[in-house]
Amino acid sequence: MAAKTIDPLHQFEIHPLLPIKLGAVDVSFTNSSLWMMLSVIAVTAFLTLAMRHRALVPGRLQSVAELSYEFVAGMIRDNVGQAGMQYFPLIFTLFMFVLFGNLLGMIPYAFTFTSHIVVTFAMALVVFVGVTVIGFVKHGLHFLRFFLPHGLPIWMVPILVPIEVLSYFLRPISLSVRLFANMTAGHAMLKVFGGFTVMLGLFGIAPLALNIAVTALELLVALLQAYVFTILTCVYLNDALNMSH
Repeated sequence: MAAKTIDPLHQFEIHPLLPIKLGAVDVSFTNSSLWMMLSVIAVTAFLTLAMRHRALVPGRLQSVAELSYEFVAGMIRDNVGQAGMQYFPLIFTLFMFVLFGNLLGMIPYAFTFTSHIVVTFAMALVVFVGVTVIGFVKHGLHFLRFFLPHGLPIWMVPILVPIEVLSYFLRPISLSVRLFANMTAGHAMLKVFGGFTVMLGLFGIAPLALNIAVTALELLVALLQAYVFTILTCVYLNDALNMSH
C-alpha cells in the first residue's frame, strides 16, 4: 500500500460552511469566519469570567487578565506615552484577537486565520489608515514633515523623501506578512513532522520528540507574533502622535 502523501498546506484551505451570494460577490460564512468568531467569543468569555468577581486578592484567571491589561498598557506608555492610552481599547483588542487566534490555531484540526494574508493585511490596513488619519487630525498638513527627516540637507531631499514615503506605505505589507509568514511556516512544519511521526509508527519516537519541541516553539511564536504586531502598532501610533522623525 502506498504511503499517504503529507500535504502541509491542506490545513490552510478555506471552506464555505454557509454559502451566501450577494449578486456576483461571495460572502459565504467560512471556516476562517468561524474561527475568527470563536476567537472573539473566547476573548470575551475569558475577560468576563476573569473579572466577574473583581477580587482584591486576584485568583489565577483574574491575575492573567490583569497581567494582559498591564502588559499592553505598559507597551503603550513605553512606546507612545500617556497620550496613547486613549487608544488602549483598540490596541488591546488587536493584541487579544491576534493572540487568541494564534493559540486557538494550535488546537488539532482547528483553523489558524492568522495564517492567511488577507486577514493579517486587513488588520494591518486598519492600523495604517487609523494612524495616518490620527496624524493628519493632530498635526494637519504639518504631518507631511514626517517624510522629511530633521536636519536633512536640502540636496538630499529628492533622494530620501521618496524613500521615506515608500517605506511608510510598505508598513501594512511588512506588518501583515510578518504575522502571516511566521504562522504559516510554523504550522506547515508541525504538519510535516506530525506526518512523519505517524508514518514511522514505533520508530517515530525521535520525530515525536522533535514535534513536541516544535509545538513548544510554535506556542512561543504565537505569543511573540501577537507582541510584535502590537508593539509595531504602538510605534506607528507614536509616529503619528509625536512626529518622531
